[in-house]
Amino acid sequence: MHFDKSPKEKPCCTLPTVKKLLEQKRRRETSSVSASCSTASTSPAPQTAATQSSSSEPFLGAGASSSYSDMAVSFEQWTPTPESTLSYYSSLPGSNFTPAYSHPMTSEYSQQVMEFGDTMPQTYEPMPVTDPNLDPSWSVLVPSQNAQLSFRPPMDASKLQQARLLLNGMDYSRAIRQDEDGDTILHIYTAKGLRECAFAAAERLRDVNKLDAKEHKGKTALLVAVTANQPEIVQDLLLLGADINACDVKGQTALHLAAHYGLPVVLQEILSSRPDVNLEARNFEGMTPLHCAAISHSVTMKALSSSTQADVSLQSKAAEKLSCVQILLRTGASLLSQEIKSNKTVLHLAVKEGNIDLVHYLLRIPLQNMKDFVNLKAHGHTALHMAAGLHGNPHQEEILRLLLSRGADPSIRNLENDQPAHLLQSGPQGDQLKLMLKKRSASSRRRNVSLQDQE
Repeated sequence: MHFDKSPKEKPCCTLPTVKKLLEQKRRRETSSVSASCSTASTSPAPQTAATQSSSSEPFLGAGASSSYSDMAVSFEQWTPTPESTLSYYSSLPGSNFTPAYSHPMTSEYSQQVMEFGDTMPQTYEPMPVTDPNLDPSWSVLVPSQNAQLSFRPPMDASKLQQARLLLNGMDYSRAIRQDEDGDTILHIYTAKGLRECAFAAAERLRDVNKLDAKEHKGKTALLVAVTANQPEIVQDLLLLGADINACDVKGQTALHLAAHYGLPVVLQEILSSRPDVNLEARNFEGMTPLHCAAISHSVTMKALSSSTQADVSLQSKAAEKLSCVQILLRTGASLLSQEIKSNKTVLHLAVKEGNIDLVHYLLRIPLQNMKDFVNLKAHGHTALHMAAGLHGNPHQEEILRLLLSRGADPSIRNLENDQPAHLLQSGPQGDQLKLMLKKRSASSRRRNVSLQDQE
């Protein structure tokens, strides 16, 4: 940030922007992981691994302007929140963020959300299903209004008072203005994970209607808190009135970012804080948060399958991302939502990537008319067409059988007048799968004729 320079003056020392803070943290974590890991993923997507931050890390870098350096000295002895490296998949649509902080996920939580039928933590209570396409008997479990208070540790009152005093003593214009990158002091505190400082700064900015100020890439402080995986700060900002549906320059809301990076704790904070969160918000790629969660999970599963050895960190991240899919669906995200650009549902997205875990989960959800869902078309292609095109994928046959068992129709033709059987690979395996599809198609025709005769 360069608050005091004139147009022709270049300061000798500058305060890091939010972008630099997040990038520096990612570089430190990446170098730490490289030094400690003995195996590396062969996937083009970077590997994830947990790493602890140094408690002696100063709040702000040397050379900060006087107003901020005074505050930095006062808080430099604080112990930062434990961190872990998060997945960074630049290939995903609408994503140029690099998560800097991570909130550890307990093994109990991971186990609770891995299976569709498992129960959620005791702080959850059944609420009516909001998606009319789901079976009404399927109870959706979402956090109760007061349950989330037990999720986050209480704020330190003395540190909060100290932060407020320092903010009050700071020059007014410095406390509320944005630098040339659009960053406010709240953006910086949030990126650093300094909760009490962020709360005091948010109070000040709220008073001047700048709580949702955006930096040059459209990130509000709330979006920075989500990206940095700071669930406590996320809830604080929402309680203070931050816009829960604010989006960045790529149309990504807090839900999109939490779903994309696989942050279930942050996702729960967002969903439990306010009832007006838009579960079907579209980013500028035409995707809902549920689409983002499904794509991100597929990327991690692909990295996991291409890893030469068992990678615990990738397994953990895959479980977290799958839990984000589950949380969104349990809270009412529509399973039938289609991407605007390609008309794909989450089932199309999962099948196209050969994501057997996600396909298994989606096909166990009790939709009132599963057959219609399975046979939805995306630019003419059903999920069965996409499964037929999974040449060489080890899960192709299993996915085909799963789809057929849930009512997929092998006689449906795409825009090129091809049935799924026409898209299978050549050779013995393709011939075997083609025979399976033809038998199912013939069986369906006989059943339809029998039903017509009965009528």
